[in-house]
Amino acid sequence: MDNRFKYFITSNKMYMLIIALLILLIFANGDLWLGIALSAMYGLLIYYGTKNSAFKKDEWKRFIEDFSLKLDGATRNTLASLPFPLAMVDFNGTILWYNRNLSDVMDEKDILGTNINSISKSINLKHAVSGKKSVFRDIVVNSRFYDVYVSVVDSQEYSQNGERIILLYFYDTTTSHQILKDAEHDKYSIMLMEVDNFDDVMKATEEEQKPLFIAEMERTVNSYGQSMNAMLKKYSNSKYVLCVQNKYIENEIEKKFEILDSVREINMGNKLAVTVSIGIGQGGETPLENERFALSAKELALGRGGDQVVIKNDEQLQFFGGRTKEVEKRTRVRARVIAHALMDLIKDSSKVFIMGHINADIDCLGAGVGLFSITHHMGKECYIIQDSINASIKPMVEKLKKDPKYEDIFVDVNRTFELLDENSLLILVDAHNKGYIENVRIVELAKRVVIVDHHRKSKDFIGKAVLSYIEPYASSTSELVTEMIQYMVEKPPLTKVEAEALLAGIYVDTKSFYFKTGVRTFEAASFLRKFGADTLDVKKLFSDDFGTYLKRAEIIKAATVENGVAISVCPPGSEDPVIAAQAADELLNITGIKASFVLVKMGEEILLSARSLGDINVQLIAENLGGGGHMTMAGVAFAGITVEEALDRLKQAIEKDRKEGESNEGNIVKGR
Repeated sequence: MDNRFKYFITSNKMYMLIIALLILLIFANGDLWLGIALSAMYGLLIYYGTKNSAFKKDEWKRFIEDFSLKLDGATRNTLASLPFPLAMVDFNGTILWYNRNLSDVMDEKDILGTNINSISKSINLKHAVSGKKSVFRDIVVNSRFYDVYVSVVDSQEYSQNGERIILLYFYDTTTSHQILKDAEHDKYSIMLMEVDNFDDVMKATEEEQKPLFIAEMERTVNSYGQSMNAMLKKYSNSKYVLCVQNKYIENEIEKKFEILDSVREINMGNKLAVTVSIGIGQGGETPLENERFALSAKELALGRGGDQVVIKNDEQLQFFGGRTKEVEKRTRVRARVIAHALMDLIKDSSKVFIMGHINADIDCLGAGVGLFSITHHMGKECYIIQDSINASIKPMVEKLKKDPKYEDIFVDVNRTFELLDENSLLILVDAHNKGYIENVRIVELAKRVVIVDHHRKSKDFIGKAVLSYIEPYASSTSELVTEMIQYMVEKPPLTKVEAEALLAGIYVDTKSFYFKTGVRTFEAASFLRKFGADTLDVKKLFSDDFGTYLKRAEIIKAATVENGVAISVCPPGSEDPVIAAQAADELLNITGIKASFVLVKMGEEILLSARSLGDINVQLIAENLGGGGHMTMAGVAFAGITVEEALDRLKQAIEKDRKEGESNEGNIVKGR
């Protein structure tokens, strides 16, 4: 029998295990004589395998001896006395020989016959053989760093069984790696800190307590700067700039930026809790570049609701905090300024296109309809991009199409490509991130882009917008558009149906006006009511048929609840993303449930709807899974995995968030 075939039999232990299981099954079925016969054969195979294994070791030994004989004395001495670790492996990665230095690196552990992956999984021999790589950098072995150089011995006379061998040279780079690490730690980052709600806190604080509050705020921030040996300058009532070494930033990362808790715990007569947003820029070539990174990071932190830290290292982003509810801080002044700027952009455009997110909801549609109404009134050609009309918006779309001006307004993506020109304006509503909009290609082609959204800013936000109105404090995008309409034209041209579309958007995103509503929300609803929007007609838009009600009930019935968190997977026959989202909302009506998660399989994707009452930040959980949204309403789209895998990832993300939440609570108690 060929030596290779012998080796194939003896090296595949899995096959031997399977044979043993089959023999046990034969005995279990009562076939005694066949079981005895097969057991005898199995014993012979084990004996033969053991013998052949010894043969293989002898073969290695003979190979090394033969290899050594073919080398001259000088070469043998060189290999043995090389000042750095050396290993000889075959093309499968099996270690055939190694010198004394590598043995010292491995703490005298016998690695002969093992695979090179036992030393490091980062050494890819396929890349070495193909010529893609001749050096593997920063390989970690026993807490030290090495550059591994690869040399393929092509001469067939030095080969084993006709196969070539590979020499691996380990060059210790630990010292230089530590020097580079220390140099990186000593580099400076720029930190921009802003008190989110300074004016609101001051207004709500008694006059005699204001100096005490300001003094305590200054003391907290100055102490924080001193603890990091930072250069700190205050350049506004509520804004600070710090220049700090990277090593202190790393310490803050380990402590989850306790300054967020320290500031929040300031209690000097202020009736509102104080929160700060921090943007950190690092990794830039110059301090100016780091300052730009820090500014972008701070804007992102504010756009996500504040009370958090964002670190921007070139294109990499890290997020910390963001566990408190947003405090409304937008003003009508900003709404008026944005409205006037948008009017100027519309006037200077040849056409206007309005696009929302994938699987558009009524808030997305309502905001688009409101902006279309104004644009149409200004005499500009305008289209709403909608590739498909789903069940949640179909009733409203059908009502709109009864108006002749909406006859050819809804266009698909292909039609948009035909109509789009150099002077077109693209307005994105209810979405601002690349992975959530209807079509990324349209955004790339459009020369001018405007964003109007109420979701907390995500890290893949579209950065090319000439005008961005992202207000996470608003209840809905329809609310933002309703406010803007009042400043865009003196007498808004809203029809009854258009007003109902906007009111429906507010109605859905506020869960019938009981969730995330403020004074501005009711003012917007009041404004729409003047144009004939009827709350009863809006409610009828969302009435369910009996079948939908039963499907939602099945999803709720399938839920499991643990630690105030409900998780449900849509049963067969109930797979509908709209019904899944409704079920997630409905679960919050059950006593004791603080957050709900519903998974639904749609084709190749698995969609997750996440909801909470504010005690649990579902946005952070969704972001850990690759999604996003609000603190109380978020979603994720999984691809390429099973429902079971998605469920397992969800549970891990919930557990991680729970542990981090407990850690933060511990910090708060400690601060007191």
